[in-house]
Amino acid sequence: MADQDTLEQTLDIIRRGTDEIILEDDLRRKLALGRPLRIKAGFDPTAPDLHFGHTVLINKLRQFQDLGHQIIFLIGDFTGMIGDPSGKSATRPPLTREQVEANAATYKAQVFKILDPARTEIRFNSEWLHDLGVAGMIKLAGQYTVARMLERDDFEKRYKSGQPIAIHEFLYPLIQGYDSVALEADIEFGGTDQRFNLLMGRTLQKHYGQEPQVCITVPILEGLDGVQKMSKSLGNYIGVTDAPGDMYRKLLSVPDQLVWRYFELLSLKSTAEIAELQRQAEQAGTPQEAKKILADELITRFHNKEAAESAPNSAGNQIELGAIPDNVPLVEVEVGEGGVLRLLDVLRSAGLAQNGKAAKDMVAQGVVYIDGAQADAERTFSSGDEHIVQAGKKRIAKVRVL
Repeated sequence: MADQDTLEQTLDIIRRGTDEIILEDDLRRKLALGRPLRIKAGFDPTAPDLHFGHTVLINKLRQFQDLGHQIIFLIGDFTGMIGDPSGKSATRPPLTREQVEANAATYKAQVFKILDPARTEIRFNSEWLHDLGVAGMIKLAGQYTVARMLERDDFEKRYKSGQPIAIHEFLYPLIQGYDSVALEADIEFGGTDQRFNLLMGRTLQKHYGQEPQVCITVPILEGLDGVQKMSKSLGNYIGVTDAPGDMYRKLLSVPDQLVWRYFELLSLKSTAEIAELQRQAEQAGTPQEAKKILADELITRFHNKEAAESAPNSAGNQIELGAIPDNVPLVEVEVGEGGVLRLLDVLRSAGLAQNGKAAKDMVAQGVVYIDGAQADAERTFSSGDEHIVQAGKKRIAKVRVL
């Protein structure tokens, strides 16, 4: 059993950066058991790259790991082929099996920039959903009514406005809830737009005779425009694989009114440290120095200290093609199971290209250089390689292949 003082300290850590805990009394009781809890968070591999908005939730998962609990990083390879419209006004297009597998592999590599691999269980919900079968799916659908399903905000709005809702979309929250049953989750995390789906897990666990999970929602981080949520499609994001100079430039462009929200949701500094930085910013009349401190912390986390120190020198500077400037930031990429990385994969993994298509276009345009020499798409990298890779006039990095 956890003692009362320790329990309250733990709850204070958990409350920071969360929007809602359902129910906190249940969480308190589970924590008091003194055993490692099973913490579930589901990710549909709908895009190949993570951005800082995703890390708000992943940071909370790391906190639970540091508190001694087991994280289940659930990749929704089955549900990703259904399409969930949570927070959207239309059905999300389903993905092909090939798209799901490619995106899932990228996610797995990126989340371990934050999570401890030794205390992370990577699972795919196809493990149990493929075996559920038609009869099992019909039985699952019988646990909820259409009237209750239409209480979900996005479904209700679409129904009232006459927009179509496909039957398979009703299955999505049921399947997400069933994932909690299959994993016997103690706690499930999600964004505020996932509240309905998280509560479905509680409902189904009760039906299957399990202790209902605690649902914890985290805020949706605003993007660099300061208005809409961070999103790659809106172009207002900071990617976890962005080059150090790009991270630095973007973080210094964060609207002043959002700086402290970014600190609360992204920084691992204590509330006392953040309060002191805020006091200093108020005295100076600008949070610019605080932005630099946040940039240093986050670039160090997602790259390394050397990259953070050199990032200001590489943020937005024009570099002649083939020229190698001083203080090139170091970026490390993993070679993976194949033992060899193609140049296009290196460009994307090192944050020198936004995606595979952009990488291919840059190579075709002849603006990709390795150690000062123009490169072609056939170039490959192996473990232990270290080269200066340039992609256009603004992106350059010393790439080390692990």
